Formats: sequence, structure tokens, C-alpha cells
Amino acid sequence: MFEVRRLRLLHELRLRGTLAAVAEALSYSPSTISQQLAQLEKEAGLPLLEPDGRRVRLTPHGEVLAAHAARVLDLEESVRAELASVQAGLATVRVAVLQTAAQAIVPRALTLLAERLPGLRVEISELAPEAGLFELAARTFDLVVAEQYPGHTRARPDDIDREPLGTDPMRLALSRSDKAEHLRELRDRAWVMEPEGTAARQWSVQQCRAAGFEPDVRFELADLSAHVGLIAAGHAVGMLPDLLWAGTEPPVRLVPLPGSPAREVFTATRAASVGRADLDAVRAALGDAFRETASPRRSPRPGALQDSGADRSDDDDT
Repeated sequence: MFEVRRLRLLHELRLRGTLAAVAEALSYSPSTISQQLAQLEKEAGLPLLEPDGRRVRLTPHGEVLAAHAARVLDLEESVRAELASVQAGLATVRVAVLQTAAQAIVPRALTLLAERLPGLRVEISELAPEAGLFELAARTFDLVVAEQYPGHTRARPDDIDREPLGTDPMRLALSRSDKAEHLRELRDRAWVMEPEGTAARQWSVQQCRAAGFEPDVRFELADLSAHVGLIAAGHAVGMLPDLLWAGTEPPVRLVPLPGSPAREVFTATRAASVGRADLDAVRAALGDAFRETASPRRSPRPGALQDSGADRSDDDDT
């Protein structure tokens, strides 16, 4: 018989690639991970790992067992979901959210949950969508709030269930003294954008290229509140989502982008968890909170014309 705990370690190694990464993710020491995987090899009666330079990699037998491990973990999760459906609140719901969701909709969602399911324990961590979706697959979280930009579709694995929360308009953000009305007028400005590798960064750069220029990205920051500070002070321009201003007056001037694009905000969970009453309740609360926060939306600033030549949201998918 195989221990589920050890099977998960093999599954994690297949996802993360190194023993050190598995140890960090699960708060174990690398030596503990090695010992447990060595015990799993004894249970299997076959070599599961082999040296690869200073690291290890899965043998063909290890790959086969890791694939089965994923199915075992899905089955275990389905059992837990069915048990939780009998009485919500038996398990903690672990949620990873992007920054704007953490600020704008999480507080209201938690208030709704306290009214609907008092006693339900929900743990919230702020994480970039790319990292959150990876950790969802790795079973670090039960639910993720993530985003998708026009023309930049994310992979949709069969074992992940997605549900839209709604759309969130994206606009140019300028200092209040900045008189620019078109994206193409900002070719010589300093830009602030999210880090390389994020969907937000890729999408923002594509908008600039569609308008005929390469942006001068002088500031690369993950914290959108830092973007706002630089833009309000006149040191940079940027592209920011409306959700950032929920319930507040923007300290910057907002100008419509070509084509009035909007990102999609969605929740994602593992397909094996679908039907868990506590997860369904958290999803419903997030959806209600999003709708309350997102409506009414700010209307585009009058007189801000659009660049007809830059309305291209169908660039290559990422």
C-alpha cells in the first residue's frame, strides 16, 4: 500500500522540479523529503528517482507513479468534498487572491460569509495570478481569484474548474495635470508596469505596440498602489483596472484605452473539489461582493477620444 502523504511528495516533485522547492512549499526539510521518497521507493519496489547533476529527476517508473498519485489525490479530494457537502465548515478554505480583489471584494465577501455560514474558517493569501494558479494545481490552495486579459487566454486544464466573477475595465492612468488624451501621445513617457512574465505586463506592452511604440518601462513593480503613487506624482503613466478605485476617488486622471478593454476576473478550483458546500459558499460570496463593488462603474471621461489604429486585442495568446 502507498501512503497518500508520500504520493503527494512525488506529485509535488513532478510539479516543482527540485527537492528544495518541494521542501520550501510544504515547510519540510529537504532531508525529510528525501527520506519519505526513499520510503516510497521501497513501497513501490522500483527506483523512482535518479541523479541529474546536483538534482534528481523522476525515472520512467517515477513518472508513472506520479501520474497515478495525481489521480489518487483527486479521489481523496472528491471524498472530502462529499463529506463537506453533508456539513459545511468541516474544513478550512484556503484562498489565493490577486491584489485588487484582496482590497476591493474580500472584506465584503467575508462579511457575507459570516452571515451565511458563521464559523466557516477562510484563510486568504495575496498572490499573483500566475503563482496562485500554479499553487492551486499543487494543492496549496483550494480556490484562486485570478484574471485574464483580452486576447491573452490562459491554459484551461481539464482538472481545473473556472467560474467568471465579472469584467473589470482597464484605463490609462495619468497625473491630474497631464493633458494627454490618446495612448499614442505617451510614446515618450516613462511607464510603470507589473513585472516581466505576468499577463498584465504582456498585455500592457501589446497595447503600446499596437499604438505604434515600445514603452519605456522605467518602473517595474508588483504593488499597484505603488503604481498609483508614481503616476499621481507625475513620474510615470500606466494602465490600471477600475477595481483598484472601488469605493474611493482616484488620485489620478483616467482616460479610456482604445476599444475600451476589460480584464476578466474569475475564480478557479480543482475539478475534484466542485460540489464542496463550503467552497461553493465562498465562490458565491466572492461573486456577490464583486457585483456590489463593480456596479456602478465609472463612465469614461467625456471628450477622451480613442485611437482607431490601436484597437487590437487579438495578439498572440500567452
